[in-house]
Amino acid sequence: MKLNDLVQHISHTGASETDISAITYDSRKACAGSLFVCLVGAWLDGHTYAESAYQNGWRAVFVEHRVDLPADAVQIVTDDTRAALAVIGADFYGNPADELHLIGITGTKGKTTTALLTAAIMTEAGLPCAYIGSNGVDIAGVHEATANTTPESLELQRLVRKMLDAGVRHCVLEVSSQALRHHRVDGVPFEVVAFTNLSEDHIGPGEHPDFEDYKCAKRRLFAEYNARTMVYNVDDPYSDFMREGFKGEQISFGIQNAADYHGQNLAQYRSQTALGVDFDCVHAGETTHIEVMSPGTFSASDALCAVALCGAFGVTPAQAAATLAHTPVQGRFEVVEGLPGRTFIVDYSHNGLALTSALKTLRAYNPHRLLCVFGSVGGRTQVRRKELADASSAYADYTIITSDNPDNEPPEDVIRDIAGHMAPGAPSTTSRPPLPLQPGPPRGDLCRGENGRARRHCAVRGQGPRGLPDYPRQKRAFCGAGDH
Repeated sequence: MKLNDLVQHISHTGASETDISAITYDSRKACAGSLFVCLVGAWLDGHTYAESAYQNGWRAVFVEHRVDLPADAVQIVTDDTRAALAVIGADFYGNPADELHLIGITGTKGKTTTALLTAAIMTEAGLPCAYIGSNGVDIAGVHEATANTTPESLELQRLVRKMLDAGVRHCVLEVSSQALRHHRVDGVPFEVVAFTNLSEDHIGPGEHPDFEDYKCAKRRLFAEYNARTMVYNVDDPYSDFMREGFKGEQISFGIQNAADYHGQNLAQYRSQTALGVDFDCVHAGETTHIEVMSPGTFSASDALCAVALCGAFGVTPAQAAATLAHTPVQGRFEVVEGLPGRTFIVDYSHNGLALTSALKTLRAYNPHRLLCVFGSVGGRTQVRRKELADASSAYADYTIITSDNPDNEPPEDVIRDIAGHMAPGAPSTTSRPPLPLQPGPPRGDLCRGENGRARRHCAVRGQGPRGLPDYPRQKRAFCGAGDH
């Protein structure tokens, strides 16, 4: 594709008839024929890598200001390279999203569970549906990992093109606040959008400066993308804020309040392989009994959202119920096979509210002992550390603090910070001091050890299938649930 054709739909200066065979924002992947895009992030500025990328062979670069490069480097200058990338990425791949039925889900909690359940229901109902989110990408049974909950716009367009090539015409996408804030889904033609819930999260250096910014970023999915249908949680106090200005069809789901999809008669259940909840879904005057393979009111709420989303494509609650009865969600209140009489649960309770909800839900099963293993991310959202410590102090019988994604912060510093927030007298320990390349024993080993054998329930606040923790300049594999 000619460079001039590629940039015709954006405001820019600079021109060239150079042939472009690839686009990249990773200087290590730049090569002859590629357009290197200098993205400005919270911690790094791609402009500083332009010369390094040039040495790898490219001769065309997308910048927000001219940089010092050899004379044969073509520099295309635009105001915002990240916003422009969304446009040129779509054009480069032939605007594939225009041919898909796209579902976008946002909210603080429940995006992954709701999205995966929606994809499973749609697929079993005869509408093959791909998934993109925290658990990676699934297209027609083929899985690949992603770096972010919502990929960068260029990567998103590549994945959508891959869906079309595989014959998949429906996709459910987790839409993070950072994706909405940083143009990753600009121009994506969402057909149906959903709001799960909202609470304070992702606030701090490198993310949102305050809750107002976070809240308004979420609302963009409903105010700016002209979807035909919005599904919303009537039980959440921020649903009215999210609905303001939405011009399409609005469909509600809820448990505490009357809704288009209303959950009633919730009851916890336990089987050999799962802790779950069952309830009645009342919709359009008909009642459908639903069983979900994870416990708690939040699980019922996520399932109701999925049922409502699928209903927007003609799938009945009865069809949804048939899928939900046998569909677990990996890494979301996932029961992992363990020792007799001991239940191991892996859940992505990444903030205090989510961990509190998870531990209180497990308390409802009256375990003899409840052991909680968790860590927290480094380099950002430091407020989470106290929230998680408060939750485990209040609701766990014993806490093991271990390493999570340390990013650019020493893992032992994160562990020490969390430990300092544990309530006085709350039984707890930390994993051994992390080594430079292997911080602490794998979470599975912590559960299998002496402490794990003595307890009925072990809640592991973990990554689930997202197996690559962030370290400075690298990713290394976690011990996943399947390795335990």
